[in-house]
Amino acid sequence: MAVNQDTYTDMLAPAYAGMVANGETSNRISRTCEDSAGIPFGVPVYRGAGDHGCTRTPNAFLLGITIAHEALGLLTGQTADRYQQYDNVAILPLGVIWVVAGEAVTDGAPAYDTGSAIVDTVGSNTALTDWQFDITGANADLVKLSRR
Repeated sequence: MAVNQDTYTDMLAPAYAGMVANGETSNRISRTCEDSAGIPFGVPVYRGAGDHGCTRTPNAFLLGITIAHEALGLLTGQTADRYQQYDNVAILPLGVIWVVAGEAVTDGAPAYDTGSAIVDTVGSNTALTDWQFDITGANADLVKLSRR
């Protein structure tokens, strides 16, 4: 019989963007992806234009953070690690989830959406109301984001 894998790394990744971080009390909802470019895992999503829809475009109604879905089938021409248009998107409106920091962030700092990254700088960014960083990290680090 052929060997499929015979070497393993000593340092496994602790998490990935969109992974629910722990077993704390949390809530999960689902909506339909309205964005033609899709929506990545581990990013804020907002109420969409249609009934039961969601979008990555910041607006006044934050739904939560997208949960990674490791079992989504990838079709030719699609990008991995994202929900495609019309996919059913799993969203975490309450709980702790891993995201990629868009800059150096501080434990306990409130979170903001630049439209392309999650940061702890106010500026003209959209506030992720009641969400805060649960760990300190550098730009592009995996960090925990929580809403309790």
